[in-house]
Amino acid sequence: MDLPRPPSPNIAPPPDSDVRVCKEWVEARLMLNFMRNGRPALHAASTVIPIMVAILYGDVDHLALACWAFAAVMITLARYRVVNLYYRDYVGQGGARLQAFMSRYSWTWTVSAVVWGSSMFVYFRKAPIDDQFLCVIALVGMAGFAVGAFSASLRCFFGYTSGLALSMLAALAYSVAMDTPVVTVTTYSLAVLVLIYWMAIRLAGRRFHEVQRANLELQFSNAALIASLTEQTRAAMQAVESKNRFIANATHDLRQPVHALGLYADWLQAEPEFASQIAPKIVQSTRAVNELFNSLFDLAKLDASVIDVRWECVDLPSLVAELELQYAPLAQEKGLALRTRVVGAQVWSDRVLLKRLLGNLLSNAIRHTAGGGVLLAVRHSRDAARVEVWDTGIGIPEEEQTAIFDEFYRVARHNGTEDGFGLGLAIVSRLCEALKHRLSVRSRVGRGSVFRLDFPVGEGA
Repeated sequence: MDLPRPPSPNIAPPPDSDVRVCKEWVEARLMLNFMRNGRPALHAASTVIPIMVAILYGDVDHLALACWAFAAVMITLARYRVVNLYYRDYVGQGGARLQAFMSRYSWTWTVSAVVWGSSMFVYFRKAPIDDQFLCVIALVGMAGFAVGAFSASLRCFFGYTSGLALSMLAALAYSVAMDTPVVTVTTYSLAVLVLIYWMAIRLAGRRFHEVQRANLELQFSNAALIASLTEQTRAAMQAVESKNRFIANATHDLRQPVHALGLYADWLQAEPEFASQIAPKIVQSTRAVNELFNSLFDLAKLDASVIDVRWECVDLPSLVAELELQYAPLAQEKGLALRTRVVGAQVWSDRVLLKRLLGNLLSNAIRHTAGGGVLLAVRHSRDAARVEVWDTGIGIPEEEQTAIFDEFYRVARHNGTEDGFGLGLAIVSRLCEALKHRLSVRSRVGRGSVFRLDFPVGEGA
C-alpha cells in the first residue's frame, strides 16, 4: 500500500496510526532525508572530479585518468537522475513502492564508491607522494561525509562504504602484486588503516542511523499524541456545546407546559365553576411535563451507559402483536389505520428495550402523519430479519435525515403535527447503539417515510 506524503513535523499523523503505519512513515522520512543529502554530495563529487584530474594530469597515464574521469562523471550523472526520479515520482511514498525503488537504484551508490576507490589504480605509487596524499584524503573525506549524508539508508550507506573500502584494498593488493622487487611497509600500513577506518565508519553510520530512526519515531509518537489530544479537546468542546444546547432546549420545552399549568391553576382558582373545562387541560399539560421528564431520564440513562441489556431470543410476531394492541387506539384517535405484516422470525436482542425502540418509531410515525396510515412489518432480508415502520406523513428532507436523531431536532411541521419534543428519535438512536442494531431511513417529502431496523437472525429462528 502506498503511504501518502509523510507529514511534516507540523502536520500530525492520523491518531489511529498503528505500528505498521509508523514504520512506513519513518522509512519515508528517512528516505526523504537521504535524498535531501544526495544532491549536496553529488555537487561535492562534481567539484572534486576536475580537481583530481588537474592534480594528477601531469604525473599519471592520461588514458587511465581519462577513463576514470569518464566513469566518475557517468555514475555521478546516474545518481543525479535517481535523485530527480525520486523527487518526481516517489517522494512521500512508503511500503512496497519505496522498497521497489531502492531495490532498483541503490546499486548506483555502490558503483559510485567503487569508481572513486578505483582512482587509486591510477595514481597509487605512480604520482608524487604529495598528490597521492591529497587524493587519499579526498577518499577519506568522502567516507566520513557518508556517515551524515547516507546513513539514513543503511542499504546505500553500507554499499557505499564497502564499495569504497574494497576498491581501495583491491588497488593496494594490485600494487603489492605488481611491485618489484620489494613492497614497502607503507602499503601494508595503508591497507590496515583502510580496514580500521572502514569498520569505524560502518559502526558510526549504524549508530547515526539508529539515532535518526529513534528521533523520527519519537516525532511521530508526539505528533500522534498531539493529534489525539486535539481530537479529544474538540470532542469535549462539542460535548459541552451539545449539553448546553440540550439544556437550553429542554428548558424551553419545559417552560411551555409548566407556564400553561400556572395559567390553568390561576383560572381554576378565579373561576372554580369552569373546573370541568379546565381539568382536562391541566391533565394534558401534566402529561406533557411527565412525557418530557421521562424522555430526558431515558436519554440520561442511555448516555451514561447504565442500561442493562438482557440478551434473549425475541419472537417478533408476538412483540408486534403487543405493539399493535398498544398503539392502535392512538392511530384511531387521529383517524389513521395501523396495519401489520408479519413473518415468523426470532432475533437476539433485549425484549423490553426493543419494544421501547419500536414503540418510539411507531409513536413518531403516528404523531407526524395526518392522513393515510402506518404499517409495521417484519420481513426476511437475506440472512437477517428486518422490522420496518412505514408512514404516509410529511416526510423528511434528505439533508435532514441525519439530524433527526439529534436531541430536540424537529423537521418543519405541517398539517397540525406540532406536538412532540424532538427526543423520540434521539432515544431510538441511543437504543440502536446499545443493542448494536442497524437503523436506516428513507423518506420523500410529502409522501412519507420508512425506518428499517436490521439484525442477524437469533438462534432458534
